[in-house]
Formats: sequence, C-alpha cells, structure tokens
Amino acid sequence: MFAIFKKELRGFLSSLIAYMVIVVFLTGVGAFMWVFPAYNVLDYGFADMETLFMLAPYIFLFLIPAITMRTFAEEKKGGTIEFLFTKPISDWDIILGKYFSAYALVVFALLPTLFYYYVVYQLGSPVGNIDSAGTFASYFGLLMLGAVFTAIGIFASSLTENQIVAFILALFFCFILFQGLSSLVTPNDSSSLTYWILQLGIDHHYASIRKGLIDSRNLAYFFSVIASMLLATKLVLSSRKW
Repeated sequence: MFAIFKKELRGFLSSLIAYMVIVVFLTGVGAFMWVFPAYNVLDYGFADMETLFMLAPYIFLFLIPAITMRTFAEEKKGGTIEFLFTKPISDWDIILGKYFSAYALVVFALLPTLFYYYVVYQLGSPVGNIDSAGTFASYFGLLMLGAVFTAIGIFASSLTENQIVAFILALFFCFILFQGLSSLVTPNDSSSLTYWILQLGIDHHYASIRKGLIDSRNLAYFFSVIASMLLATKLVLSSRKW
C-alpha cells in the first residue's frame, strides 16, 4: 500500500493538480474570510472562523472530485490497470494507497488555513479571544467530511474510464449525501421519518461536530460511509471487466 501511496502522491505533486487545488481552495476561502463584505472577519466583528467552516464543504464538493477523478479512470483509459492488478499486491493495497494519497492532498490544502486561525487569534480582543476548542472540533469535522468525499470520489472513478464522467458522478454523489437528503424534509418537522433522513445525510453529522459534539454516533457514521464506499470500489474492481 505504501508503494502505491508514494507513487500516486508523486503523481499528484508532479502535475498541476495539487497546486491548483491548494491555490483555488485558499483563494476562495481567503476571499470570503478577508475581502468580501458581510462575510469577512474584519467587518463581521467576531473572532471566529465560521466563514471557513461554512464555505469549505461547498468548495470541497468541486475540488475533491477533481482530485479523485483520475485515480482509476485514468488507469482504465490508459490500459495500465490490468498491469497494476497483476503485481504482487492486493486489491486493498491499491485502493487504500490511492485513497490515502488523494486524502493527503486534501489535508495539505487545509494546513495553510491554520495561518488564518493564527491571524484571527491575534485579532481577538483581548488576544486569544477565540473558541479554540470549537475551532479545532470544526477542523476535525472538515477532515472527516474530506475523508468521506474522497472515498466517494474514488468509488466514482472506479465506475468509468472517463475522468469527466468520474468528476460529475463524484460531484453528484457528494451533493446528494451532503445536502440532497436534508432538502427532502420539511423544516421544523419532528417526525421520526425526518429524523432518520437527516441522520443519513453528511450535513447533520458535520453540523454536530462543528458544535463540538464529537460523539460515537458521528464517528460511526463517517467511518461507515468511508468503509462502504471503499468496499463498493473493491466490488467494482473485482469484476475485472475492462
């Protein structure tokens, strides 16, 4: 697995994909946090990073499918996937190596935003007047969200040899799980059906973690979705119908 991880990560870093993802993510978030009226920290008047954690999932909806779309689709189109699976490594080594390399790029994109935290920390009155525990809980939620989107993107890429199709499928699946399900329910509806529909959506669990509620139910949900997507990828690739 580690060999696949290094190979894929080198592939990302030797192309423009990694740098474009990081630049687009930081530019988009930075513009809202520091430039655009009504959203930026300076006009908002509160020492928090709510803008980052509100906006980042929507940027991830596009950026993570762009990262993952080539993972298996490119191998299929180039005919190298058959050679890859003839090597003395297991299917899981290949899937997990590709998954963790793509997820590493998501983490790399998030790391520079810690500088935003430092700036907001310094701008607080008094200095340090920021809910650090809540902020890092929100970071954890964003990392979990990125992990789920990455797993969905890997699965979408395994379904096709066309990278654009893989991107569209990943975007669609991510959107449905993130907000599509919650949009099916009526606001303020307290029925049991509404409760279970909300429980199936990522947004509900992400919002809970942003509030600092990192409990076993939220973690079980995220890890279950990740495991399900990777298992589905394994089943698709096991068919070997290329």
